[in-house]
Amino acid sequence: MMRILKVVSICFLMIFASTLEASAKKDGFDWEPVMNAIIQIESKGNPMAVNGSYVGVLQISPVLVKECNNILKSNGSNKRYSLADRFNATKSKEMFVIIQSFHNPLNSVEKAIRLWSGGIRYNVSKTQAYLRKVMRLIN
Repeated sequence: MMRILKVVSICFLMIFASTLEASAKKDGFDWEPVMNAIIQIESKGNPMAVNGSYVGVLQISPVLVKECNNILKSNGSNKRYSLADRFNATKSKEMFVIIQSFHNPLNSVEKAIRLWSGGIRYNVSKTQAYLRKVMRLIN
């Protein structure tokens, strides 16, 4: 009986989470204020900004481009990004949204900022200062 209850509980949680995710995607969440704040911190809006392997308005790394392409491939899309696309502000923003839709399906602004600063396995304490900077620009 306990095992059945656990299975039913897990199923309910999975359905609830997928409903929230679908709802967030349907709402067409607006990442523009978050992206604009990050752009000001990362590059001051300069699409040609370069800092080591990070380039463009959102300071995108080659690893992030590869992750976007993997996400697109897993979703059955034929679209792919090149390293040169990092210098294009529009395409950089598209990559930001792809990363958020996959790694942050509930559209948490805090998670989005921390993820952008610290990567997929970000550390909360190490991303705290960055979170504060971005939030100041959003508000």
